[in-house]
Amino acid sequence: QVQLAESGGGSVQAGESVRLSCAASGHTINTYCMAWFRQAPGKEREGVAGIDRDGSTRYADSMKGRFTASKDNTKNTLYLQMNSLKPEDTAMYYCAAEALSCPGLLYDATWYTYWGQGTQVTVSS
Repeated sequence: QVQLAESGGGSVQAGESVRLSCAASGHTINTYCMAWFRQAPGKEREGVAGIDRDGSTRYADSMKGRFTASKDNTKNTLYLQMNSLKPEDTAMYYCAAEALSCPGLLYDATWYTYWGQGTQVTVSS
């Protein structure tokens, strides 16, 4: 099984950028569907982006154009580049993994077996 550890969060001003990392250990990520989720206080966990075993990416509609998901199989790490951040992007960000090809319902959090502990991103206006 794979273990996931997010990093890169912090406090930024609106309009700034942040790159999150999700380092995987225990198994290579090229055999996993990987995804980023976020959860703001008092809100449900929502999908942000997903990246399949072949490297193809999908984004939640509200994230398109500002967020970019990528992975480096040699480093066994998933990334989320977030640009033009807004206060409403404030949330705990999680990476998730499942040892299958990504499903149609990419943002069904119950489908994923493996989760990191999360990294907090706070955007102030």
